[in-house]
Amino acid sequence: MLEVLIALFSIYTALKVYISVMQLGFIISKRDKEPVLIGMDEYRAAANYSIEKEKISLFSHFLEYLLFLWWVIFGFGFLYEISSDMLDTPFKQSLLFMAGYFAIDYILTLPISIYQTFVVDQKYGFTQTTPKIFLIDQIKSISLFLTFGLGIISLLVWIVNSFELWWFYAFIFVIILILLINFIYPTVIAPIFNKFSPLADQELRIKIEALMERSGMKANGIFVMDASKRDSRLNAYFGGVGRSKRVVLFDTLLEKLNHNELLAVLGHELGHFIHGDIWKNIILMTILMFIIFFMLGNLPENIFSKMHTAPIAGVKLTFMLMVLPLVTFVWMPIISFFSRKHEYKADEYGSSMSSKDNLSSALLKLVKENKSFPRSHPIYIFFYYSHPPILERLKALGYNENKENDDKFKITDFIKQ
Repeated sequence: MLEVLIALFSIYTALKVYISVMQLGFIISKRDKEPVLIGMDEYRAAANYSIEKEKISLFSHFLEYLLFLWWVIFGFGFLYEISSDMLDTPFKQSLLFMAGYFAIDYILTLPISIYQTFVVDQKYGFTQTTPKIFLIDQIKSISLFLTFGLGIISLLVWIVNSFELWWFYAFIFVIILILLINFIYPTVIAPIFNKFSPLADQELRIKIEALMERSGMKANGIFVMDASKRDSRLNAYFGGVGRSKRVVLFDTLLEKLNHNELLAVLGHELGHFIHGDIWKNIILMTILMFIIFFMLGNLPENIFSKMHTAPIAGVKLTFMLMVLPLVTFVWMPIISFFSRKHEYKADEYGSSMSSKDNLSSALLKLVKENKSFPRSHPIYIFFYYSHPPILERLKALGYNENKENDDKFKITDFIKQ
């Protein structure tokens, strides 16, 4: 069975590498063509940024594969031997085993995060993160893991040790945990990393409140997040569920979009709530989690002996985390397919709350400021795009095919390809 999983992981890695190579070749072939949506200099910069990010992804694919092989051939046995020698009960051994796995994985992947932040993002003018902020963020993340993460792991280990159908009860626990995190994230977790201030622009506040009233939605405040201390990219979102919902605007977004464009973007986000897209995604993710827990909860016991371990709770849970990408890689295109359909409907709703022109204008600014390359290979879109390609969204919004914008782009240039 272990040999089958290694073969599947090899196929999975080969597919991801193939998709990345196709995306790289596609962007390189389009980089020097006539630009779309943005000016030539910005178009090439966006292409170069996408190329560099995809090269990092390629490296990450190979690293993920090598780490998987190391863990199943040597690493699990190594960690199990250490935890067995140091501690005397399966419960304690499981906690040490999982903590060791997370620590090693964190240390080995941290350089990629550092390179992305301080080399690539800095090169293209995105990151405002200083080494001090980065270090503080890492300390906060580690502290959260030590305070809450180990508690969650302890409960999961107890479930595995206590029930014959542990995989089912663990599945229920994880789903409840995901819902709880979504509930507390905007008010408890997010403020640990960013400062949230009530929106000071009273005129805009009144407009947003009127927009929400028209949609029949209530939120626990409208806040501005100090995103600019880390990154210059633009974003806005509705965070939380139930009474914890709040409107969050990046300060970078307020600087670049006018009121009408902001209302169109928020109208789009409201559309997701009105159409129940959040709950639809949760249902799809619940199905995915059930499949994962069922499959991995019924693995043959000899797979653990081949990794030179015993089937203690920590080994089972860690192994599940390692093979999780195999299942999600197959399932995520399904989720993304429905997600792209939801985005079109949310665009329609956002347009009805403001106008198609305002939403189109906002999307164009987002492309420009976020250096989003407007073209992608179809296979890359199929596997990874949770949003429709920006050109397709603009076409659906009725973007004028014959009218040139400030960057001298005509959408007919895209249609002719």
